[in-house]
Amino acid sequence: MPDHRNFYINGQWVRPAAANDFPVIDPSSEEECSVISLGGQADTDAAVAAARAAFDSWSQTPREDRVALIEKLLDVYTARAGEMAEAISQEMGAPVELSRAQQVGAGTWHLNGFLKAFKDFSFERDFTATEKTLLEPIGVCALITPWNWPMNQIILKAIPALATGCTVILKPSEIAPLSGLLFADFVHEAGFPAGVFNMVNGDGAGVGSQLSVHPDVDMVSFTGSTRAGIAISKAAADTLKRVSLELGGKGANIIFEDAHPKAAKAGAIRCFRNSGQSCNAPTRMLVHRSRYDEAVEMAAETANATHVGPASEEGKHIGPVVSELQFNKIQKLIEIGMGEARLVAGGPGRPDGLNRGYYVKPTVFADVTNDMTIAREEIFGPVLSIIPFDTEEEAIAITNDTPYGLTNYIQTEDDDRRRRVARRLRSGMVETNGQGFAMGSPFGGYKQSGNGREGGVFGLEEFLEVKAVSGWAAE
Repeated sequence: MPDHRNFYINGQWVRPAAANDFPVIDPSSEEECSVISLGGQADTDAAVAAARAAFDSWSQTPREDRVALIEKLLDVYTARAGEMAEAISQEMGAPVELSRAQQVGAGTWHLNGFLKAFKDFSFERDFTATEKTLLEPIGVCALITPWNWPMNQIILKAIPALATGCTVILKPSEIAPLSGLLFADFVHEAGFPAGVFNMVNGDGAGVGSQLSVHPDVDMVSFTGSTRAGIAISKAAADTLKRVSLELGGKGANIIFEDAHPKAAKAGAIRCFRNSGQSCNAPTRMLVHRSRYDEAVEMAAETANATHVGPASEEGKHIGPVVSELQFNKIQKLIEIGMGEARLVAGGPGRPDGLNRGYYVKPTVFADVTNDMTIAREEIFGPVLSIIPFDTEEEAIAITNDTPYGLTNYIQTEDDDRRRRVARRLRSGMVETNGQGFAMGSPFGGYKQSGNGREGGVFGLEEFLEVKAVSGWAAE
């Protein structure tokens, strides 16, 4: 792969039309680790033109040919997983162990999931004896991805788009672009035809906006903040292109009186994972009054026992948050929380012994009420708010009292209650008793957490149009 300033357009690494250098900062050290270029209108237009030119032939490629290329991509991804782990760790601060196992592992998981779903996917369905329903690729797709789980999100978008016959332009986060550049190199090595996959670096105001309004882009798939998702939706409205959004969250973790004894500890660990930079993190812990004091103590102990250190350090710990901007936002919200609730662990500033890098203390607030800022805003850092409740109805009401609706969590040994409460929660996903979701499970949210679903069959369908054809004789 050439230097990081280049873009991948029409099957080649090319220089930007105009130089616009942008430093990539290693959040563990605050030092520059690379330089990329931010694209401009000419770069965006070139990538869209390449994708548009490639669409007719790629959309008609036999399924088995597309499967073979995706399988080859999986082989390349697996063989070069170490490079990817290193890139993610450096660009966004994921500890190397987390980067290898979960950041890179998420990509492998979804690649396998899409291959499994795609091989049996039906693009033609009989509606009546004489009418056929066809599912066809929507066209040229702009994929705008975030920095917090880069391979998870790039693969959740790029693979179903390519599998269904769409052509794509990827714009990774400019804050953490190294993994996106490496993925483009993987695609090139796998041998995808020129123009089918393109990648242009840029920021939201530049390339992101240009793709959103571009008349030759048929769909935008975006993961990021709710604020940015709203802006993209407005920008895309003039061309009526499809917009699929996976946005923020403020997940509630309901711990009933009969929950597992270590439920609060597990919930705190899950909140702090990836330095709290997950849209589906359980950042509001709702605890039945009978277990409340115990849960507060356990969560505080867990926070105090959570080691914070550089991404390059081996072992289980949390690394820095991604940027100075993110660090400052989290610090401000922690200070607001100290004026609202009771601080029981963590607090402002870096952990002891760390005077450089964007490190945040794992922080726990108790006696939180759901109208407080720390209970309303998506902090996107290792900050947990604990809220007491007395009844099932109260827990449901508190959980649903949020503009978000991505993932909620339930901890109870009562199966009837677990299912009953799950039906009442207004979110796209409900995880119960620590049971993870299966391969191909639909990922997405309600309300301001977005629209559309990613993963498996649901992810494939996002990139398809539905065509009804009458007079189609039964086969």
